[in-house]
Amino acid sequence: MGRRAPLSATQRSAGPEGPSPPAGYNARPPVVLPIVTGTPRSPAPLPDVAHDAAALARPLDWVGMERIALPIRVAGPDGEPVQVAASADVFVDLRAAGARGIHMSRLYLQLQQAFAGEGITPAGLRRVLQGFVDSQQGLSTSARLVLRYDHLLQRAALASGHRGWKHYPVTIEATLREGHLRLALALAVEYSSTCPASAALSRQLNAERFAADFAGARPLSNEVVRDWLASERGLAATPHAQRSRAEVRVELRPAFDELPVAALIDALEEALATPVQTAVKREDEQAFAELNAANLMFCEDAARRVAAVLARDPRIERFDASVAHFESLHPHDAVARVAGRGPDA
Repeated sequence: MGRRAPLSATQRSAGPEGPSPPAGYNARPPVVLPIVTGTPRSPAPLPDVAHDAAALARPLDWVGMERIALPIRVAGPDGEPVQVAASADVFVDLRAAGARGIHMSRLYLQLQQAFAGEGITPAGLRRVLQGFVDSQQGLSTSARLVLRYDHLLQRAALASGHRGWKHYPVTIEATLREGHLRLALALAVEYSSTCPASAALSRQLNAERFAADFAGARPLSNEVVRDWLASERGLAATPHAQRSRAEVRVELRPAFDELPVAALIDALEEALATPVQTAVKREDEQAFAELNAANLMFCEDAARRVAAVLARDPRIERFDASVAHFESLHPHDAVARVAGRGPDA
């Protein structure tokens, strides 16, 4: 007889009903240890060193946090609130000289819910700031909140009928001190500025070329002059222009219930007359060039236009404004600043 072939692992483990399952399925169950009962231990209280006495006791003007991410609701183009991403700074004063610190986490947690279901209004800001003060349980008497976000407005093209969106950086500052709420808005608009001096020099060169090209031509018809002006010969020089920026900060009077963000932006752009555009077709670009020619501006001129708008706004207590022309002629900027007060202030 021949030798019997060795059994495989499966054949060796096979019983009367066939092969056994793999060892993993047939492993011995784990040993369950008995539960020892006894008196539960209370968790140890967490240390809070903020309650320690201050080493160099004195009050502090402001204590808090900066650049906290936060969604807020602001008025949209149709007046309905829209949610935007914002950055927040929140502070309270520390009047208790011997206290080491404030309850900072309370400020953070209250801020997260402060504007969850409502838009930003003066009344809402007062309520939130008073809540910050109350959360400190006697340590503080004043609170301050700064909100920064980009305000979106849809703008119509100058001639084509197209529309596009522009964003404007906005900062809202709210301070509650001794029960008195102070509100301030800061924002910026961009516009085009064409240099009046450069325009005058360009006109002179254009006139000299016209005189040279038509020195012996008599008489001159309207058609000939028009065709010459429309040709490349009709433009001997162009004035320099540049993107420019007006930044304003206004302190608001307490008699108004809304923050006039869009209204201020509209008023400033109307006064400057050459705001940068969104959607632009050829007819829009031509209209923009016409606006620039009709609104030649030094930075001093632009600053006066901005000041005139702010000085007659009854919502404004006082203002500070700065305009900067990012010169295409120079490697530096031309800047003018102006401050003033609103009407009857």
